Amino acid sequence: MQPEIRYTTTADGVSIAYYTMGEGLPLFVASSVFWSHLRLQPYFREYHRSRSGRGLGRGLQVIRYDARGTGLSDRNTLDFSMDARLLDLDAVVERLKLKRFAIFGLVHGAPAAIAYAARHPECVSHLILTGAYASGRNYLEKMADILMRDEEWERWTLNQANWSLDFSDSALARSLASLFRESMTPESVRAAIAAMGSIDVTSLLPRIAVPTLVMYRHRSSPVSRLEWSRELASKIPDARYVELAKRDEPGWTEEETRIVEDFLGIESEETRSEKELPSGTAVILFADIVDSTALTERLGDAAFREKARELDEALRAAVREHSGTPVEGKLLGDGLMAVFTSARQAIECALRCRRAGESAGLPLHLGIHAGDVIREENNVYGGAVNIAARIAAASASSEVLVSDTVRGLARTSAGVTFEDRGEHELKGVAEPQRLFAVRAQSSRTPTRD
Repeated sequence: MQPEIRYTTTADGVSIAYYTMGEGLPLFVASSVFWSHLRLQPYFREYHRSRSGRGLGRGLQVIRYDARGTGLSDRNTLDFSMDARLLDLDAVVERLKLKRFAIFGLVHGAPAAIAYAARHPECVSHLILTGAYASGRNYLEKMADILMRDEEWERWTLNQANWSLDFSDSALARSLASLFRESMTPESVRAAIAAMGSIDVTSLLPRIAVPTLVMYRHRSSPVSRLEWSRELASKIPDARYVELAKRDEPGWTEEETRIVEDFLGIESEETRSEKELPSGTAVILFADIVDSTALTERLGDAAFREKARELDEALRAAVREHSGTPVEGKLLGDGLMAVFTSARQAIECALRCRRAGESAGLPLHLGIHAGDVIREENNVYGGAVNIAARIAAASASSEVLVSDTVRGLARTSAGVTFEDRGEHELKGVAEPQRLFAVRAQSSRTPTRD
């Protein structure tokens, strides 16, 4: 099924087409400008899927858009400068009210992704670059063959398609050439190539302060160069660099999919099906929206559900970042349950969740307990689970309450203090439970070792 195309307007009045697909961690794909057309998805599904038919996108909300002058966006502009590219990107981010997302830059989309990540580290959770370059001038010097020749448009696009595919698939090249002609005009191609010479984000590379993955696949086509990827990885602090072996067939591979999923902290479908929730001792975190009924009445059903969905994504991301496992099979309504093997990580995650709830205007009840659990399919059961839920219910708005068991496990390792709240009679729990409120020792949440 084709995704629904929507439109937004940039600060300088240009109409930009975009779509979102899937659910999960937002992954914003910076437009590659050249050959972008959102409606021609059959080509992209074929080209970017893996041999198994599963491309990158599971567990993600993928966001794509056509840059100005291309595809379904406003074609009455020939401004392909970096400032214009960032205006296009900003317009979609603001329209979707994205607060934190991963950004992906493929080849010509990389400079805009780099610039945005350097300027907005508070918004970007991860930066992924593949086949990328920082200097458009260097690209033009090395890639003289891409320059627009005085030759017939259809023949030139077919030559470009064959060249980009290493002359390996003539049928796919014809489809790609058709995409080229639909996505741009000869005038827009010339303008985009002319603008490329002034694009250079090299000076921004040392300023990138978000986790970065740089990938390069060896291939005979000169569409990207190894030295460019190595330069990016060497100048971006703590960037992860991966070189992949040459392959003859085009398309996204299982290997690339696994690397990106691991980098983003997203479990593959195979891993999710194989991973077992723990039986035995586990640390259990419950998070539940405070007075969701009243909030729904005040905000309205649609607005509340949208805010709750965004918060749920933020909570699940926090759980993954702290090595926890959301319990997918547990129906919690307006909350989340997760299990951890470390009390320290569960507390750090709870504090992160608290901040996310406050930022979203949806404060949370948060409770943590540790004890033996029983695993059945995608759920965990047992008395410890019930106690954790009751502890969450006993917490005040935006308060993290933990049991004495959790306090004992994390007393010297979590970097927090515990305020004794005394013994509580919890519904359905035979013995009173001594509870403690977590207090951060500073304004920042303790980081993981």
